[in-house]
Amino acid sequence: MDFWQRYRAIDARDTRFDGQFYTAVRTTGIYCRPSCPARTPKSSNVTFYETSAAAHDAGYRACKRCLPEAVPGTPAWNLRQDIAGRAMRLISDGVVTRDGVDGLAARLGYSSRQLNRILSQELGAGPLSLARAGRAQTARTLLVSTSMKLADVAFAAGFSSVRQFNETMAEVFGMTPTALRTARHPKATASSTALTLNLPYREPFDPGVFTFLAVRAIPGIEAGTAASYARTLRLPQGDARFQVDYDAGAPGRPLTLTIGAVDLRDLPALLSRVRRLFDLDADPVAIDTALAGDARLAPVVAAAPGIRMPGAVDPAEMLIRAMAGQQVTVAAARTALSQLAVVGRPSRSPGEGLDRMFPTPAEIAGGGSAVLRGPQRRIAALLAAASAMADGALDFGYGDSPESLAGKLLPLPGVGPWTTGYLAMRVLGAPDVFLANDAAVRNGIRALAAEATTSTPDFREVSPWRSYATMHLWRAAAHAAAAQSAFSPRRGTAAMRPQHHARPAEKANR
Repeated sequence: MDFWQRYRAIDARDTRFDGQFYTAVRTTGIYCRPSCPARTPKSSNVTFYETSAAAHDAGYRACKRCLPEAVPGTPAWNLRQDIAGRAMRLISDGVVTRDGVDGLAARLGYSSRQLNRILSQELGAGPLSLARAGRAQTARTLLVSTSMKLADVAFAAGFSSVRQFNETMAEVFGMTPTALRTARHPKATASSTALTLNLPYREPFDPGVFTFLAVRAIPGIEAGTAASYARTLRLPQGDARFQVDYDAGAPGRPLTLTIGAVDLRDLPALLSRVRRLFDLDADPVAIDTALAGDARLAPVVAAAPGIRMPGAVDPAEMLIRAMAGQQVTVAAARTALSQLAVVGRPSRSPGEGLDRMFPTPAEIAGGGSAVLRGPQRRIAALLAAASAMADGALDFGYGDSPESLAGKLLPLPGVGPWTTGYLAMRVLGAPDVFLANDAAVRNGIRALAAEATTSTPDFREVSPWRSYATMHLWRAAAHAAAAQSAFSPRRGTAAMRPQHHARPAEKANR
């Protein structure tokens, strides 16, 4: 977007752009979200910044009226696969807090000096400032949503000391932590044993993502319904447990995150991964507008506006799940993964029927052969991938690009283009992946029964949102299979395909 497109957005107070850029006003010294209800400033007094950190570094403080930090993040970090986008995904996951700028730079293959120069040029702020802005946002969320002690808030947000926390909050928000909490009326009571937070997102929101996760849920590790999802999760500092609930009937249709157990040092990483899991930083209006322009997709987009692309809370786990599901239905994959889960250890923070952890690559490599069933070539491929991750030969994650991810995964036996594309969608949030050889994608295209058009078979007209087109096609295939089984009871077992897709074979020599 150029200057005048952004200026028109703030003049219209368009909430779709909240979190995608920030408006700094020289005459007031504050920066706002695009939808701030204050009077629109003169264009000559306005500077736009890509990140709140850039506005901080330029000497501006956050608006107390619109709270620009309390917005969904920008979808740009998934759209952009350059160094800046990859760095922002890692910063959001807490890499700078855990490993410092040197650790972030090492993961991206740059020196600290080069990385600082690139991010300063592209985003207006270096990695330390970007991480600091993330800490301030997390701290503000905890202050206004919980009754945690201020010292606990400081360390949970990633600050190294209470003094640093106080100074940053005063500088960014122009208020002390105590004043900020008092002004926003926290909802939690002092006796609460769990953290409960509202997750901001851009409307519309299609809750089908809950069903997608529920039908794949592994008992003891995950539990899901059409409006809730809970699981255990291994984070850098220890075990965690959370649940997300969606209430379509409540004002504002809130998404509520309840954290049953977590080491406070892992809280920023948990928040980031939950947001990625539910694709909460997406821009659904932009996505739906593009998809609805294709005659084949227009009816399903109208029926399910705001579809989300499920992410991944653990990249290594997602690779194992993808490989276990090759050539079989989702139900069969769930059975295989439930068998595999027994090699994982019990959770150190069990609760509400969730008492196990998904096994680590080392646990799978050591004990997976005793519990896995099916073709030996697939089992051998899965064990080889687990061994490679366990010994460090294979290392991938949120900081990869689709190209680097494919470069790391394709040499593995049993991994082909489908698996790398699926991992790019789920782990990286890559929005423009189209799995043309996926059986359910082809079934979904047939199920749409659109009139003949001049559109291309790979849906390139809706780029860069073809991953979301894939989600619609998976759903169309599932609905068609369910309808077919209703009319053909004897064929029900074969017709009842997975909720969203059946995975094709990946050649074992890839």
